[in-house]
Amino acid sequence: MLLQQIAPVQITAYTLEAGGVRAGKTALDEINSNPLRAPDNEAAQKMLERIESCRLAQDSCGGIVECRISGIPAGWGEPVFDKLDALLGHAILSIGAVKGFTVGSGFEAARTTGSVNNSAPGAAGGIRGGISDGEEIVFQAAVKPTPSISREQMMPGTDGALHPFAIKGRHDVCIVPRIIPVIEAVAAIVLADCALRQRCAVI
Repeated sequence: MLLQQIAPVQITAYTLEAGGVRAGKTALDEINSNPLRAPDNEAAQKMLERIESCRLAQDSCGGIVECRISGIPAGWGEPVFDKLDALLGHAILSIGAVKGFTVGSGFEAARTTGSVNNSAPGAAGGIRGGISDGEEIVFQAAVKPTPSISREQMMPGTDGALHPFAIKGRHDVCIVPRIIPVIEAVAAIVLADCALRQRCAVI
């Protein structure tokens, strides 16, 4: 892997939330022990129950994927147009079904003060001023509910009127676990590009 040749990068994504149920802890060793790839086996069971209830109701649910990246040295990214968080956001938001992206404390930072946010652990998410600071990079991606559901809905037709509509076939009730490896791969591509830019800059 290109990244491994430059830095000891480790990218780990997991289901932080699904169907409104949020993991209460971040035990990375539990990710591979449940089908949702959640870092909390107890919460994963509750997520599965919520997903099953949506399936029975012929509905779907979304969730949040969190990604942690370690081993990135300080200095990757640019201070203006190609900020590292902007590059990651651009790429992650290009994944189908992803409708939101935050780094570090994200929207929570808008609800606090500078004195609190400046000193809060992990608030910057490993990126300051668009450049990696050597700390662990942490971002979250919001995944919308699967739009293809079996429940009959009223949809506008070509005549402008509403008509009953239902999609037949097999559909994932929650696609959050399926997006996890995609998010890891896309993040790796962005970081590999940054690594090559950095290599060119110092030659």
